[in-house]
Amino acid sequence: MSLERFINQQTSAWMSGTGPDSDVVLSTRVRLARNLDNVMFPTIFALEEAKKVVERINEAAFDKLSLELLKMEDLSSLQKRVLVEKHLISPFLAETSLYGAALISDQEDVSIMVNEEDHVRIQCLASGLQLKETLDKANRIDDVIEQQVQYAFDEKKGYLTACPTNVGTGLRASVMIHLPGLVLTRQMNRIIPAISQLGLVVRGIYGEGSEALGNIFQISNQLTLGKSEEDIINDLDSIVHELMSREQSARDALMQTSPTQLEDRIFRSYGILSNSRVIETSEAFQCLSDVRLGIDLGYITHISKSILSELMVLTQPGFLQQYAGGPLRAEERDIRRAALIRERLEFEGTN
Repeated sequence: MSLERFINQQTSAWMSGTGPDSDVVLSTRVRLARNLDNVMFPTIFALEEAKKVVERINEAAFDKLSLELLKMEDLSSLQKRVLVEKHLISPFLAETSLYGAALISDQEDVSIMVNEEDHVRIQCLASGLQLKETLDKANRIDDVIEQQVQYAFDEKKGYLTACPTNVGTGLRASVMIHLPGLVLTRQMNRIIPAISQLGLVVRGIYGEGSEALGNIFQISNQLTLGKSEEDIINDLDSIVHELMSREQSARDALMQTSPTQLEDRIFRSYGILSNSRVIETSEAFQCLSDVRLGIDLGYITHISKSILSELMVLTQPGFLQQYAGGPLRAEERDIRRAALIRERLEFEGTN
């Protein structure tokens, strides 16, 4: 496995759209934050310590986990941006951790970030709603590493982390969920504050500070201290099922009260994507959201529902510039984005 493989491989396993409840939930992610005992946190340690941590984690994972080591110092800014767009590394690791690294699986469903905010961040991704299964997978990987290293752990506080909000289980579980019905029926402005009061947080597709493009939201737990892993997963799972139920009710209401307008919106968006020569990210995501809704409701039958997950990555600036072979101005990216979407839809139509 090479760096080029991760950069050039268009889709990851979690984008397949084949997981449970994938008509609403695009993907599940579980992340475990860990630090090595008696080693300073990445925010304050020295270069030599950073390199030793990378070596220790790579050695701990090498024998039993089939993962490829990518060092941030060996990557260009564009290559790191592509990995961020594929959700394989965080923006923090790409932008601030020169001596960080990532160990990534062939299917891109496992990524271990080293020397990000914490020494180790184990991340597992899956298609659809698979919180318990994804946590089990992350815990198995965690056990493999813990057999080789000593974690910073306190009997009362749990796992010790650089950020106080991760102390305890160190678990961050999230789902990427497509909620066009709730957005179109103007319910999301009421739902988001209610979710926050339950100890969960609603963000955009790339986490903290990112925009909820294409009616896609990331729902995750906010607290890790004072709750067990099982409690965190069960609470999130319960809220996601409630959101799924409300989204389905909103879609049913739209089909009953304004079916012609809904169908018109879907096919107008399909027409824009099929024919545009220039398209910006926000417009592309909105139209892709409408088309995905049309697929889920049965209006559009010749396109696979994985198209939203795929194109929300493939039309990002990093990917567009990677395929172009170099930097592109904003207008050039908009032209290439439109061409890529047209080609993708044409491919679906002929296959």
